[in-house]
Amino acid sequence: MQTLARYQTPFFNRMARTLLRPVFRGLFHLLARIEVEGLENIPRGTAYIAAFNHVSTFDPPFLLTFWPENIEVLGASDIWKRAGFGQNVLVRLFGGIPVHRGEYDRQALDRVVRILQSGYPLLISPEGGRTRVPAMRRGRPGLAFIVEETGVPVLPVGIVGTTIDFFQRAIRGQRPALQMRVGKPIQLPPVEGKGEARRQSRQHNVDLVMSHIASLLPENYRGVYAGQQVSEPVV
Repeated sequence: MQTLARYQTPFFNRMARTLLRPVFRGLFHLLARIEVEGLENIPRGTAYIAAFNHVSTFDPPFLLTFWPENIEVLGASDIWKRAGFGQNVLVRLFGGIPVHRGEYDRQALDRVVRILQSGYPLLISPEGGRTRVPAMRRGRPGLAFIVEETGVPVLPVGIVGTTIDFFQRAIRGQRPALQMRVGKPIQLPPVEGKGEARRQSRQHNVDLVMSHIASLLPENYRGVYAGQQVSEPVV
């Protein structure tokens, strides 16, 4: 494994996060009933990957607002290019890592490896983008490749309630429930084989993570991972 130059969150982004989190925390508490479970499972002060099910654009702000420590986040590069004052401004203030979906993005991968090697945690959606419906779709092997490069544990995180109608329900005063459920860390098995066998080994590891995420969710959220049994994670 190649050791890259040490990463440090830019000062501007650290300050922006410090200012934005209490504002968003207040907004979320105003609009919704917040339920957070399993924070004791987070290995504080060390590198890990927090992997979550991605239903809508509300997921990352919700997660980042209530996550108990500073965490970097990987996001689709098209968010940075959207016109107007909105998500693109927020991601620039927060300092997320843009990645080109569906491509081999070496620059993003190097930055991710630097972050984890430097002891920072990372937030990622293995599905590669929001599903727009609660049901999970199959995870992509990129997560397993990052773990293969760094050896860090993976923390499954289940998000419930961030459906695309969340904001409409919230401004009507319904205060829908938003839930974040953090599972126990998983140490993925080594990736084995070459060529197609290696790709299948990575996919198996991603499916293992996704199954643990599914176990934290209601049945109607589990999608392609419904009905699967998971073993107790061990780190």
